[in-house]
Amino acid sequence: MHKNPGGTIDHTTRMAEQDQDFLEAVVKALVDHPEKVEATRTVDEMGVLLTLKVDPQDMGQIIGRSGQTARSIRTLLRVVGAKNNARVNLKIEEPEGGRPMPAAPKEAAPAAEEEIDTSAIDDLKI
Repeated sequence: MHKNPGGTIDHTTRMAEQDQDFLEAVVKALVDHPEKVEATRTVDEMGVLLTLKVDPQDMGQIIGRSGQTARSIRTLLRVVGAKNNARVNLKIEEPEGGRPMPAAPKEAAPAAEEEIDTSAIDDLKI
């Protein structure tokens, strides 16, 4: 909480931090290692960016099937942000040595001796 020079709590700052508190509460309820949940909040011209770090073993629980859990958390954060007139975005940090990048699929080139059917374009005047 932030205090102004008079020592009282700045309620506008406190209201703005509700999105971070909300994110931490929701995520801690979902994961097996709530003590390792860490949310940071930054504000810029694009709005509020909440960055979430969790234990690598909990990533699957936060992402969910086909990303549905992460999408739902983002939707809820937009609602909390709208209540405070702020645009809230969520970035989920991947742990060190996170998932490997999938290899790009290799396109099968036709074999040199294989005949390619061009009958569909033979009548074009190119």
